[in-house]
Parts: sequence; C-alpha cells; structure tokens
Amino acid sequence: MIILVGTGHVFNLRSKIDQIIHEENPDVVCVELDEKRYHALLMQQRESHPRKNSSLPFIYRLLAKFQDTAAKWYGVHAGDEMLAALQSAKEMKIPVEFIDMDAQILFKEMLHSMPIKEKIRLLLSSVSSLFATKSMVEKELTKLQENYEQFLEEIGKKFPTIKNTLIDKRNVFMVERLQGLAERYSKIVAVVGDGHIPGMEKLLKSRNIEVEAIRLKDLIGNNDTGHTVTFKVTYTQP
Repeated sequence: MIILVGTGHVFNLRSKIDQIIHEENPDVVCVELDEKRYHALLMQQRESHPRKNSSLPFIYRLLAKFQDTAAKWYGVHAGDEMLAALQSAKEMKIPVEFIDMDAQILFKEMLHSMPIKEKIRLLLSSVSSLFATKSMVEKELTKLQENYEQFLEEIGKKFPTIKNTLIDKRNVFMVERLQGLAERYSKIVAVVGDGHIPGMEKLLKSRNIEVEAIRLKDLIGNNDTGHTVTFKVTYTQP
C-alpha cells in the first residue's frame, strides 16, 4: 500500500503531516526531495540569512524568491512540510527515502532545452509573480481546485517544456522509485506536492499497485484550498 500525501510547499502543514505519519505508522516515509535539496533546506532553516547560489539560473532564483515570500504569508519556510515528515519519521524510528530527481541538474536541463519564446514567457511570469499578493495567490489556488485538469492543459500549452520536465518526467521518476520500494516495504507514506498526485496515482494504478491519496484540500480545510505543482528551487552552497 502506498499512501500519497499531497502538500502545498507554502502552507503550514507540519501538524497535519505529523498526525498522518503517526496514525498510519508506515514502514518507510518518502519525500519529494533529493539529498542536495534536503541539506539546503536544513541550512536554510538554521540560518537567518541563507546564502544564495549566484551560479544558478536567474529564473531559478526568481522562482525561489517568490516561493519563500509566499511561504512567509503562512508563517512557514518553503519546504517545512518535507522536513516535518522527516522529523516525524525520525521520532518514530522509521526509515526515510528521497524519491525526487536532482533539482539543480533537472532545472538546468529544462532551461537548456526550452525554446527562447518559452523562456521569455517564463521570465515575464516569474517577475510578475514577485508582485503578487496573498489574496491574489489564494484566488488563483481556488480556481485551480475548481478545474485542475484545465490548469494542467493550460500549463502544457503555455509552458510545454516545464510541464514535461517538472511534472510528467518527475511523476514517472518518483513512481518508479516508489514501485521499487514497494517490493521491500508493505506500507509507504509518500509526501509530495499536491499537483503530482493525479499523475502519480494514475501511473501507480496502471502498474497494479495499491494506492491511496490524501489531497491538499483535505489537509488545509475550507480556509485555504488549492492544488500546487511545485518544485522547490531554493538552493544554497553546502
């Protein structure tokens, strides 16, 4: 049995994640991280002014800044829910697995293969996001919840390289990691961005793997709802 837990990387979900892991008591806890991002998140948590890696693409750093700002609106740091899952697993002496692709390599490959027109659209979108308010973001999240499939379709049309790389490709990678782990563990809790849930759930079912999904809207209740397709892009020098 694989239990997919859909999160939003800017919401305060620490207590909900901890509750799920304690109630389910899985054989292993998996998170949508690679080891580099895990250590970067730890360093960011320890430092009041985390060091930024200026060698990373400008767009990469813009997206990271927006995600950090959005997280502060909810009184958290981007990625807190992943660290919460790992902390809960540690307290319960449950093994953990990082199931995502290398963020730095993947993002650079994506930009390398992205057509110039799509890069310009991404740059403009990234810059405009810096001026978004909390209410604007919440309004958009509500729209996404109402018609998530349409949202993915629009993303695919506007940013086909992003959808293929940051959503589809990662869905397949994480599902293959989970499939391998399912041969060793009977019960798995996997904490991933909520936007990955539909694709991952479909892939797992097509491989005849028992799966259950807990969505973001169920975790945050009626006050803040939405689906997120996210890729934590904050990275600091080790």
